[in-house]
Amino acid sequence: MYKIVRFFLFFFDPEEVHYFTAKALNITLKIPVIGNIWKKVFVFEDPRLEREVFGLKFKNPVGLGAGFDKDAKMYKDLVQCGFGFVEVGTLTPVGQEGNPKKRLFRLKKDKAIINRMGFNNEGAIAAAERLKLRKRQIIIGGNIGKNKLTPNEEATSDYLKCFNVLYKHVDYFVVNVSSPNTPNLRELQEKEPLKRLLITLVEERKRLNITKPILLKIAPDLTNSQLDDIVEIVLESEIDGIIATNTTISRDNLKTSKQEIDAIGAGGLSGKPLAQRSTEVIRYISEKSNKAFPIIGVGGISSPQDAIDKLKAGASLVQIYTGFIYEGPGLVKRINKRILKEKL
Repeated sequence: MYKIVRFFLFFFDPEEVHYFTAKALNITLKIPVIGNIWKKVFVFEDPRLEREVFGLKFKNPVGLGAGFDKDAKMYKDLVQCGFGFVEVGTLTPVGQEGNPKKRLFRLKKDKAIINRMGFNNEGAIAAAERLKLRKRQIIIGGNIGKNKLTPNEEATSDYLKCFNVLYKHVDYFVVNVSSPNTPNLRELQEKEPLKRLLITLVEERKRLNITKPILLKIAPDLTNSQLDDIVEIVLESEIDGIIATNTTISRDNLKTSKQEIDAIGAGGLSGKPLAQRSTEVIRYISEKSNKAFPIIGVGGISSPQDAIDKLKAGASLVQIYTGFIYEGPGLVKRINKRILKEKL
């Protein structure tokens, strides 16, 4: 059924389809009969799927990655798609339009997406107002970043502002320094600036006397030496874990023609081509750290097997995004059923 819907949706601009789908989902799920049918078709619940990670209790280990619900407008509807948790953002202190359109592109042959959205969002304060209305059983992560015009030397201030606005309204934080779509942002992944940023956030958490987990989201393009530094920084800063991985700037081994790729231009690539590298990063970090902290695995999950691979590589939880677009909400249910079957 979803493949038929996708066939027609894919005739239109990806960004416009995203907003149309959000509105359609919201309207549809408000109709009681359709809402009940939807739950029976797409939602799979079983107490054996429950997980306790970072001190939080997840009803199942499959979440929605950041970028889909940038402004915390959709999380109530998305939870009804069977997700165990939803990550909102990336949120910045001040709302910004992001990069010029067109900035979202499908690579249908690769089941992939290239985006250069540029942290388009209405700002952390607007999201916090919406999150005040949430029901507590919905686990929400807050993915935070810096504004485009903020120089890296002042980036810590932006992350602190988001942290202070959101800490009452999210269950965990994700520090995003790995998007390729904000100029110079990835420079914050270097050892010294990253350590300073994370230690500052941990100190702010102590000052506020709260226990909200802080996670770091990393790029898949880091070398093993850089990953070694990441492990060291996580342990030294006392943050709670890692999300691996963000989108990649690599364009290797794609089925889409080079001509089409060149025409699209810059941006982060997500989807099926990222699956192997993301899993490699998870395995490397898990082994290097001797499983000292939890990892959320994300990147290229378009089938239950992809999720299983990440869990076996060392992930405690997984997230999907591009796979959700290509495979539909049924993917969440299939992954959770497979996790039970594999007894993971």
